[in-house]
Amino acid sequence: MLTAPTLKDVYAARQRVYRVVTPTPLMRHALLSQETGLDIFVKHENHNPTGAFKVRGGVNLIGSLSPGERRGVITATTGNHGQSIALACRREGVPCTIVTPLGNNPEKNAAMRALGAELIERGRDFDEARETVEQMQHDRKLRYVHSANEPMLIAGVATYALELFEQLPDVDVIVVPIGGGSGACGCSIVRTALGSRAKVIGVQAQKADAFARSWKSHTRVVGEKADTFAEGMATRVTFDLTFGILERELDDIVELGEDELAAGVRLALRATHNLAEGAGAAALAAAMKLRDQLAGRKVACVMSGGNIDAATLTRILTTS
Repeated sequence: MLTAPTLKDVYAARQRVYRVVTPTPLMRHALLSQETGLDIFVKHENHNPTGAFKVRGGVNLIGSLSPGERRGVITATTGNHGQSIALACRREGVPCTIVTPLGNNPEKNAAMRALGAELIERGRDFDEARETVEQMQHDRKLRYVHSANEPMLIAGVATYALELFEQLPDVDVIVVPIGGGSGACGCSIVRTALGSRAKVIGVQAQKADAFARSWKSHTRVVGEKADTFAEGMATRVTFDLTFGILERELDDIVELGEDELAAGVRLALRATHNLAEGAGAAALAAAMKLRDQLAGRKVACVMSGGNIDAATLTRILTTS
């Protein structure tokens, strides 16, 4: 039985996480405030090593492995989770095998190889890559690191939420992208444990909306495909631990079309001078979409990652 991490677990995770990560800035950008008309802040998880929030979870989880588990780990990813695990494994001297979908972001793949991971490409999307890992783990006798069903991973990720509440204790709304759900879980767990009244709003791609449909209907569904350029949100299924937490903790969810996600990438670049991938810009795009509803509130958007590949960025910047 998987148990959700507690605030105590998040504080404990800081000891491992801060060996690699320094607290990321929570910034107010004048142009972004002007364009959205909101009292808006950006939590810059794109400033982390590996360029994404996931590094926090990887460092905490791999740093806590037992001696027997350190013979090697295996995981599935579209990139940011894999970079997190690869970096942590290199630091800890743990062999690392990563499975990505065919046609995955080539720059994320190159980064994982550069961090020393063995990279295997299988399946048409993340969920098929994950199914490959679940078959391989037994043959290779490796520790399977799930991208969501890992309490230590969520506790590590939640350290950014702890920073956010320390940096902006009177925040009213946190907007956060949802793929596997670890980031939104971290925000929700810390919010509730600290007794804050802030609302946590999740963001999904309309073309990868299994979580949104499941959360709204209270019946977990499996999507046929996850056809979004925002690979950080490209999942067709929900996961036991994160869905259980968010079913009771999440306040709302908003879905964005591909054009809205692309507009978010352009908004991030134009108004914050930060490069954000599709998932990383999703919170900004959602805040723009919800600006009438969010007016008068103090809003924090999580820029979860900046690992967009050159081809996708070129397409987004040359179309509108």
